[in-house]
Amino acid sequence: MTVERNDTVLDYPLPNPSALEPSPEWERLRAECPVARIRLASGDEAVLLTRYEDVRAVLFDPRFNRQLDTADAARISDEEDGGLFGGEVSIASGQGHERWRKLVSRYFTARRMIEMRPRIEAKAEELIDQILEKGPPADLSEEFGFPLPVWVIGLLLGVPESDRDRFGHWSNVMVNMSRFTQDEINSSQAEFAQYLMEHIGKLRENPGEDLISSLIEVTDSGDGRLSETELLLTAQGLLIAGHEATSNMIGKMVAMLLAERERWERLLADRSLIRYAVEEILRFDVNPGFGIPRYVSADIDLSFGTLPAGTTVICNMGAANRDGNMFTDPSTMDLNRAPNPHVTFGGGQFSCVGASLARTELQVSLEILLRRIPTLDLAVPSDELRTHEGLLVGGLDEVPVRW
Repeated sequence: MTVERNDTVLDYPLPNPSALEPSPEWERLRAECPVARIRLASGDEAVLLTRYEDVRAVLFDPRFNRQLDTADAARISDEEDGGLFGGEVSIASGQGHERWRKLVSRYFTARRMIEMRPRIEAKAEELIDQILEKGPPADLSEEFGFPLPVWVIGLLLGVPESDRDRFGHWSNVMVNMSRFTQDEINSSQAEFAQYLMEHIGKLRENPGEDLISSLIEVTDSGDGRLSETELLLTAQGLLIAGHEATSNMIGKMVAMLLAERERWERLLADRSLIRYAVEEILRFDVNPGFGIPRYVSADIDLSFGTLPAGTTVICNMGAANRDGNMFTDPSTMDLNRAPNPHVTFGGGQFSCVGASLARTELQVSLEILLRRIPTLDLAVPSDELRTHEGLLVGGLDEVPVRW
């Protein structure tokens, strides 16, 4: 196995020079050490993959599982036992996951996204109205990037709009790496679980047309397709995943486009590029977050050598998406790049079930911002933007804008 020798262990996550610049380690590791030893925030060791071919091979290989709560798996944080990536929180591997995915994925089809799009557009317009009425400057993340996905996932899951602001703190705690203490984690998890149990109880008495109401019906049918625990974990997981990544991505998307003004101007001149631009922004993102971890339960021979049982593998999506062996001129943002087989949403049996929803929200956000605020610009130099610290998700603390 091509693992970095001479006892070199890199602290992970790898630091970026600035919020919009990739770590210089990515290129070096892809060239010299594509399977490197890393030390996580917990102090445990894992191996890091940075090449596109290797990352994709792991994502599509069912022998790499999600049981990060296994005794010898590396802990992401010293405050958890598998955390967001643990076996129970991820519902299950194998047949259990397939069963879960089949039930949930019907709510994220292209047809449903088309049906939801007018309501997403209306909410985005409402948020822009509020921003324009208040006047510049504005924090695009706080005033647009966060509330839009929270509203959308709340709609999908039947959560009252008045409750949705509470998800931000709970989500941050659930994607903790080093920011929160164990007491804070325990308290937030208990509050979150209590809220969801009460929400499920209300929907059980008065079901709606949302995803959770439909899953309650499956649970209560007694056919064994979904347990009460799985129902709770599904609601919890979707509320977090359904807004956390997209909220962060909206802010990063705008920051990346405005950091080099000609990118924004090109989209203003040709709106037909929006769909391609969204895909390229997803590929180009230097802060996609921690990466995707997998656990090796038995020795596995791959093209780069043997991974022994008990190894925890971290797939670095940002590094893989900048691999010159897969993408022509990978360090250039090409707004009409096609095809664009980035791995931002993962791949294989555990690929992101909400990818179509995220794409819809990003496209709608960009379309409406270009139309409503064409003179939008960053209110600070791009190198002054700051990233989230201590969380598994990649994002910017704020995106100050003016117009």
